[in-house]
Amino acid sequence: MHTIKLDLWAYGGEAMGRLEDGRAVFVRGGIPGERVRVRLTEEKAHFARGVAVEVLEAAPSRLAPRCPYYGLCGGCHYQHVAYSAQLQAKTEIVRSQFQRIGGIAEPPVGECVPSPKQWGYRNHIQLHPTPEGKVGFRSAGSHAVLPVEDCLLAAEPLRAVIPGLEIDPQSGITRVHLRVGANDELMLWLRGETDVPPAFAVDFPTSAVYTNPWGESFLLSGRRYLVMEVGGRAFRVSAESFFQVNLGVAELLLEALLGALPPRMGSVLEVYSGVGLFSAALAERTAELVAVESSWSACADFEVNLGGVDNVSLYEAPAEQAVAYLAEQGFAPEVVVLDPPRSGLEKEVLDALMKMKPEVIAYVSCDPATLARDVKRVARRGYRLAFATPFDMFPQTYHIETLAILKKE
Repeated sequence: MHTIKLDLWAYGGEAMGRLEDGRAVFVRGGIPGERVRVRLTEEKAHFARGVAVEVLEAAPSRLAPRCPYYGLCGGCHYQHVAYSAQLQAKTEIVRSQFQRIGGIAEPPVGECVPSPKQWGYRNHIQLHPTPEGKVGFRSAGSHAVLPVEDCLLAAEPLRAVIPGLEIDPQSGITRVHLRVGANDELMLWLRGETDVPPAFAVDFPTSAVYTNPWGESFLLSGRRYLVMEVGGRAFRVSAESFFQVNLGVAELLLEALLGALPPRMGSVLEVYSGVGLFSAALAERTAELVAVESSWSACADFEVNLGGVDNVSLYEAPAEQAVAYLAEQGFAPEVVVLDPPRSGLEKEVLDALMKMKPEVIAYVSCDPATLARDVKRVARRGYRLAFATPFDMFPQTYHIETLAILKKE
């Protein structure tokens, strides 16, 4: 046990302080400015990790967590922090990542944009079955499943059905995705280890899809997709397709993206386009939009969502292949829009994009560390970070969505 003064936020939901020997210690459950008693859970040569077991001097922003599972479930990290302080923490973290990883002494980072909803904002949650046949979330720092009866981050229609979900432990089901779309329409996406779906029955109206380990999907009930509405547009989203979990913030992010780009553009390349959330709006402002997406289900949704739009082309391929091919063909977009996975840009994608020499790169990231790394790599090729704006897509958690605008020098 150690008594620690916490100094600053670290990315990952922890606050950082120093041990007696000078090593950095990253503490779960603490807030910068607090003195806490810490139980170490991991020790390395140059740093350690721990959990706050007693608060000796509390920060003014400390709150009592609302959820009875908080600290046991690994899904939330900031329920003990007032919301205004959560936003400040996320702003500081993004700025720190640009300084430390991106090498930008004074990064132009704006204040974190708050979510319209602090609770009940998620339209999609992922649950795991327990050996007893109930469902739950991964425990904090473990792969063990904590059975739950509720989730305060989930939209109300999802919360209503969680307690009644039962999964036969012999069914082979490994993951249960719950989604809600327009008009509170529900969908269950079951993922399992068996070739064919197990017996299925529910006592509430829902669409349901089962996917086996080889990617084959089976319709169990209703239809294979939901309809999501953002910015006055409706989007078909299949069970296997990614879509933003917080529609209120997704709309704010879309507005900010459009506001940062020219009102009229000659050509736009969008990489990792998903089902077409950004593409639908971008297509109205450009003479030519070329989109790239590797997910077969997202591509099928994209074709429906942008069906009949003549100035749009879609390449269904891994980003590194499609972007390299487009660069070889001499495609030179004025603007590039990127929304990569958490791992950021592959080197092949970055190299091909630099051959295209776009005037503006709009980068939407869910990981400030890989964003800062990629901004540094792009800056070496003659671009500058014009500004970056964090968005609180995931209140009560450490996750941060950031829009970064880079312009050619």
